[in-house]
Amino acid sequence: MKMVRKPEWLQKRVNPGEQVGMRALLGELRLNTVCQQALCPNISECFRCGQATFLILGRHCTRHCSFCNVDKSPPEPADSGEPARVASAVARLGLSHVVITSPTRDDLPDGGAALYAATVAAIRAASPTTRIEPLIPDFQGDRQSLATVMAAGPDIIAHNVETVPRLYHIRNGADYGRSLDLLRACRELAPETPAKSGIMLGMGETREEVLQVLGDLRGAGCVYLSIGQYLAPSRNHYPVQEFVRPEVFDELRKNALGMGFSHVESGPYVRSSYHAGQYQMDTRDECHEEMT
Repeated sequence: MKMVRKPEWLQKRVNPGEQVGMRALLGELRLNTVCQQALCPNISECFRCGQATFLILGRHCTRHCSFCNVDKSPPEPADSGEPARVASAVARLGLSHVVITSPTRDDLPDGGAALYAATVAAIRAASPTTRIEPLIPDFQGDRQSLATVMAAGPDIIAHNVETVPRLYHIRNGADYGRSLDLLRACRELAPETPAKSGIMLGMGETREEVLQVLGDLRGAGCVYLSIGQYLAPSRNHYPVQEFVRPEVFDELRKNALGMGFSHVESGPYVRSSYHAGQYQMDTRDECHEEMT
C-alpha cells in the first residue's frame, strides 16, 4: 500500500527526548502502555506531562483487527503482580485521572475481568483520589465479566465501537450490536457510572453513518464521546481512506452535544484516552493548555 502524505494539520512532531522519564519508570516497574504499543502520535506530549494509558494483561491480542498495531502473537499468562505495579506508577506520577486498558484476551475464561477489577482496587488503595477509567474489551458479551469490573467501582467505564457497522469487517471478532449491548449493560449494572465510547474517522464511513453511530451510542447510555482521525500504523494495515478536515470534527462535536452527550473531544489527534481527565472537569490544567 502506498502511504499517502498527511495534510498539514496532521504534522505532529514526536520527540523521543520528552519520553525518557516515563520510559524509565515503565521499564523499572515492568509496565506496558497502549501509547507505545499503538504508536500513538500524542505519546511525546502525554509522557512529558506524566500521563500514560496503562496496558494490562500483556502486549498480545487474541483478535486480528486490521487497523490496530497491538501485537497479535500468542498471549502471555496474566500477571497477578501487575495491578500493584500499575498502582505504584499511578501514585508516583500523582495522577488525578488514569485510563487502564488491555488487548482483547478471548483466551481467558473471564476475558481478563478479574485483573481489571484487581487493578482498580489496587489503584484505589494506593491513590484514593485518582479517578479510574477502565477502557474495556467486549468480553465476548459475557455479562458476569462486565459485572466483575463494574463491581470494582470505576469512576468512568469506556468501550470503543471504533467505526461504523458497515466497516466492522476490519474488526475481526468484534460485533457492533454486542458492543452496544455491553454499553447498555454498564448503565444497568451501575447507573451512576458514566459510560464513554469512541469512533475513528477516515476509514471510509459516510457522515450519515457516523451520525447514526452517535445516536446509537446515546441510546445505549453513553454520555462521553471521543472522535479522532484514523492513522494507519504501517503499509500492512488497513489504509486511510480520507484525512478528515478539522472543521468536520468541530461540526460533529456540535452534533453530538446536541444529541445530549455531556462532553465530547473531537479532533484529528483525539484518542479515547487523550485528555481523558477533562471529561469530568470544568477546568483544564496547565499541561492540557499546552497540548491544545
